[in-house]
Amino acid sequence: MFIAIAYDIKNTKRRNRVLNTLKNYGTWVQYSVFECNLVSEQLDRLRLRLLSLIKPSEDTIRFYYLCEECKRKLIILGKGTVTEDEEVYIV
Repeated sequence: MFIAIAYDIKNTKRRNRVLNTLKNYGTWVQYSVFECNLVSEQLDRLRLRLLSLIKPSEDTIRFYYLCEECKRKLIILGKGTVTEDEEVYIV
C-alpha cells in the first residue's frame, strides 16, 4: 500500500521520536510528511508504535491511502520524486 503520513506534534521530544520511527518505514519527503510503501502487517506495527509515542489530546498523525492510479497522478512541483518500492534481490 502506498501511504502518505503527515503529522503535527507539539512537543519536540515526541515529534523527534515520531520522525525517527517513520524514517524506518518510509521516505521523508517534506518537513512533517512521509511516503511509505507498506504491507498491512507493517502498517499495523507502525500505527501501534506511533500511538504509543503521541499525546492524542495534543498531537495528530494522518494516514492518506493512495491507490496506484492516484499515485500515478501525483504531481510534484519543484524537486523530489515519488517514493517507489525498493528493489530487492535475493541471492
